[in-house]
Amino acid sequence: MKNIASFNSRERRISGSQLVTGSEVGPHAGASCVITTDSEKSLVSRQASHVQQIELRTYVFLDSLQPQLAAYMGTASQGFLPIPGDACLWMEVSPGMAVHRVTDIALKASNVRLGQMVVERAFGSLALYHRDQSTVLHSGDVVLDAIGSSVDKRTKPQVSWTEVIRAITPDHAVLINRQNRRGSMIQAGMSMFILETEPAGYVLKAANEAEKASNITVVDVKGVGAFGRLTLAGTEGDVEEAASAAMRSIDLINR
Repeated sequence: MKNIASFNSRERRISGSQLVTGSEVGPHAGASCVITTDSEKSLVSRQASHVQQIELRTYVFLDSLQPQLAAYMGTASQGFLPIPGDACLWMEVSPGMAVHRVTDIALKASNVRLGQMVVERAFGSLALYHRDQSTVLHSGDVVLDAIGSSVDKRTKPQVSWTEVIRAITPDHAVLINRQNRRGSMIQAGMSMFILETEPAGYVLKAANEAEKASNITVVDVKGVGAFGRLTLAGTEGDVEEAASAAMRSIDLINR
């Protein structure tokens, strides 16, 4: 390529030529390819640096969404609706606006469906669905690789509050039902299990495993915000069993 000559700081440019990534391209080179300029390389480098600064707060894989949890998530979804049996990946990242970059990477990695994306001031969350578990896991792996993270680096869940309240009173039941319009209603006389976690998204894992283990009613599942909150109801025995399954799921994540 006789029209392209190497260039360094001690050499003079040929008249009419332009410096491109350390090489001189003559005015009549007739190049048919796109050459990245020094300024563009700097921009790409800065963008890569920003991606590497994304913090993985929550990474929750649900192998099979249970019917009540799937229905509940559908009431809050602004994207594609999940159906029972779908695999689901819930991720929360910091800073909040970084969720757009993570979402873009995940959707381009496979044919997962975007069910939810929440952009908060400090955190951003998204939910991915697909019938095939490996498809969902593949998108998750691509995201982890892109941000230089791993499942082991996710923020470990902490249980802020947990309690079983037995034989709930009518007044208490009515107030809970008025506050929570997306899930099922709790009835007077039922027992209630409540769980609060930090980060928030881990309550989804607890809810899904609790529904697998016991015949309970899903009243409320809040997986976004500073804290996640889960409310389940049922007979005393069912609630006790569901609470045990929920707590085991959190313990397994911490192990």
